[in-house]
Amino acid sequence: MDGKIWLTLAAVVAAGLAIAAVVLLVRVFRARRLLLDAGIPLRDKALFWAAVIYTVSPVDLIPDPVYLDDIGVLLLALRSLHAAAAAATRPAKT
Repeated sequence: MDGKIWLTLAAVVAAGLAIAAVVLLVRVFRARRLLLDAGIPLRDKALFWAAVIYTVSPVDLIPDPVYLDDIGVLLLALRSLHAAAAAATRPAKT
């Protein structure tokens, strides 16, 4: 394969990762309504905002053409928010 094919393949992969990061960022913002619930711990609220700031920040662990670190942080924030929301909506054991 010549260099043009590899460059095209790399561009397609980078575009796919960028789209995945944007989709996850939108899902995190949609999950923001969970933050209004008083039962969500402050740690989970802070994790949400930290994930958003990290995603839009120009400082990354991996340079921005590869969005794997951003996707990982967003997935962690989503998982944490949903777990906290599920714990807050569970009926209390008496």
